[in-house]
Amino acid sequence: MPKKQKRSKKGGGDDNDGLVKKAQKRKKSLIEKIEGPSASDKLLPRTMEERMAARRIVVVLEKCPLECVTPRKGAIELLNSDDHKGICAKTGRDLADVRPDITHQCLMALLDSPLNKAGKLLIYLHTANNVLIEVHPSLRIPRTFKRFAGLCVELLQRKKIRAAGANETLMKVVSNPVDKYLPPGSRRFGMSVNGRQVKMRDFATELDKAEQESSAVPIVFSVGGVAHGDPVTEANFGANYVEENLSISPFGLSAACVCSKICNEFEYLWGIC
Repeated sequence: MPKKQKRSKKGGGDDNDGLVKKAQKRKKSLIEKIEGPSASDKLLPRTMEERMAARRIVVVLEKCPLECVTPRKGAIELLNSDDHKGICAKTGRDLADVRPDITHQCLMALLDSPLNKAGKLLIYLHTANNVLIEVHPSLRIPRTFKRFAGLCVELLQRKKIRAAGANETLMKVVSNPVDKYLPPGSRRFGMSVNGRQVKMRDFATELDKAEQESSAVPIVFSVGGVAHGDPVTEANFGANYVEENLSISPFGLSAACVCSKICNEFEYLWGIC
C-alpha cells in the first residue's frame, strides 16, 4: 500500500498560527464592545407591564439632534457642530442646533445614576427628525463622544443595538407617538424656563405624597435635549402630552444638569442613596 504523505508541519502550523493572530488583532465592532446586562441588573424591569406597574421616573429627552450625514463618499457619520461646520454652513444650519453631545451628556447622567441602577428609571429619546428611541436601563453608554457617535449611527441604520453575548436589546427605534409608552394616569411634566417656579425637592415630596394616597404610577418628565429653545412647549414634541411646565431654577440650566436634579431628588426621597 502506498504510504500516506505527511503534511508539512511548517506550512499548516504557520498558517493556523497566522489566522489565530489575525483573529486576535481584529477589531471588534461597536456593537460587540457594548456590554450586556450583569447579575446586578436583575432589579431592572424586563417587560412593559413591569415598567408601568411600579413607582418609577420616566425621562423623555425631546428634540435630540441625532442625524446621520455623508461628509464624503462611503462614510456615514453623526452630524455635529465640531466635525461638520462646512456642511452646516452650506445647508444654512445653526451650529447650536447640531449638538448631539448634549444627548450624550444627558444619557451618562441618567444611566449612571443610582436611580437607574435601582431599576426606577426609564428613558426615551425623541429626535428632531421625529425618530423615537427606547433606551434599556442596562445600557452602559460609551464614555467618549466619538464612540457614542458611532453607536448612534449603527442604531439609526440598523434600528436596534443588541448586547454582545446576551439576548437583550439595549437601544431600539420604536413607533411614534411617545404617548402610547406612557402609562395611563401618570403625571406628566415638562421642564421649561418659562414654567411654574417650584423647588424640586418640595415639588417631589408633594408629588410622592399624592401618589401614596392613590395608586403608584410612573412620573414623566420631558426635558429638552437642545442647546437653546424650549421643545417641551412645541406642538410636535412635549406639548402633545405634558400637563404642566415647571421651572426648577431662576437660572438657565443645561439639560444634563436638569436630568441630574430629577434623579438626585427622587433618590433622596425614595431612600435609594
